Amino acid sequence: MEKIEWKIAAFNQLSVEELFDVYYLRTKIFVVEQNCPYQEVDEKDKHAYHVIGFLKNEIIAVARILPHNISYPQVSIGRVAVEKNKRGKDVAHQLMLQCLQFIEQKFGKTPIKISAQQYLVAFYKKYGFLPLGESYLEDDIPHIAMIRS
Repeated sequence: MEKIEWKIAAFNQLSVEELFDVYYLRTKIFVVEQNCPYQEVDEKDKHAYHVIGFLKNEIIAVARILPHNISYPQVSIGRVAVEKNKRGKDVAHQLMLQCLQFIEQKFGKTPIKISAQQYLVAFYKKYGFLPLGESYLEDDIPHIAMIRS
């Protein structure tokens, strides 16, 4: 695969086109592909740092990083999404590394909390996240809280 270009920007630093493309990819995956109607775009986006992976000027991966006290007392990573035809090609790994490096640069060594889809627990464990409590349904999809200290 060709080299992915990465951009991390606050909400107000994104162009209208970039914001549209971020929302388009997230909605395509979380609402349409997963057949899960919910309010995918929310107020938290305004407080987030958006991590965007570009391949040939096309957005193929996104995530959002929320500072302390937005979703949780801890910094959090969410809305992690990779274009379907790019999965299994190391893109999610690169995306997570971008997120973790940015968090350490911006917030220092700090705990990070996520709400992971249950089937991705092994993936997140590779990055030091450990399950926290019992699994629960979020928008009818099994999730579990995980934390990285």
